[in-house]
Amino acid sequence: MNAKRTAGKSKIAVVTGAGSGIGRAVAVELLRTGWSVALAGRRTQPLEETAALVPEAASLAVRTDVSRPEDVAALFAAVRDRFGRLDLLFNNAGTFGPGGVPVEDLSYDAWRHVVDTNLNGAFLCAQAAYRQMKEQDPRGGRIINNGSVSAHTPRPHSAAYTATKHALTGLTKSLSLDGRAYGIAVGQIDVGNAATDMTARMRTGALQANGEVAPEPVMDVADVARTVRHMAELPLEANVQFATVLATAMPYVGRG
Repeated sequence: MNAKRTAGKSKIAVVTGAGSGIGRAVAVELLRTGWSVALAGRRTQPLEETAALVPEAASLAVRTDVSRPEDVAALFAAVRDRFGRLDLLFNNAGTFGPGGVPVEDLSYDAWRHVVDTNLNGAFLCAQAAYRQMKEQDPRGGRIINNGSVSAHTPRPHSAAYTATKHALTGLTKSLSLDGRAYGIAVGQIDVGNAATDMTARMRTGALQANGEVAPEPVMDVADVARTVRHMAELPLEANVQFATVLATAMPYVGRG
């Protein structure tokens, strides 16, 4: 835990999957702009490395497997004990699963792992955040789910990942509706081809809908982080329900 700056009047966020990629970029963006951030992920060392990028900020690293209810409960208990309230959950933890595997060859264990992480984990974290936001004083807060352009259009051989991202859209809408009475705003950011370790293969060649393999443009992950912060810092009376941020020239809009 970094305690060089106490939470004070800063807003409090939980970022899952904060040890790398989009999660790290969003956590760093929030920490650099005055937020106190609980960093959640399956491995402690990458979380501590994220915190070290903004050493003067107030952060808390909590090893968390979001697919495990007991881990999620411990995460939000730690946030409550350390910071006293919760203003934002960025529900980001996720996995592609075994990429490029045809549906007929996809094992049930692989399917279940993707569903447990991307969907069940998002639900468990959102439920815990919702409970805390509903009961805290002042009441309310914001949940931002990390969807994907796969919530709209699949890539070849991505049944598990695509199914979970479509389901996440339904979860976002349902939580948004149910949260109205309690000042809980819920939105979703759908990201396409942000430059992270998970998307490194895009630059060398990705399977296209027509069966060809072709490199795809990517964008700076910092642009995603700034968009999340914009969504997060709106007053609770305003909400970005869905935002799509993607590399301008990626093969998404149009026929494949």
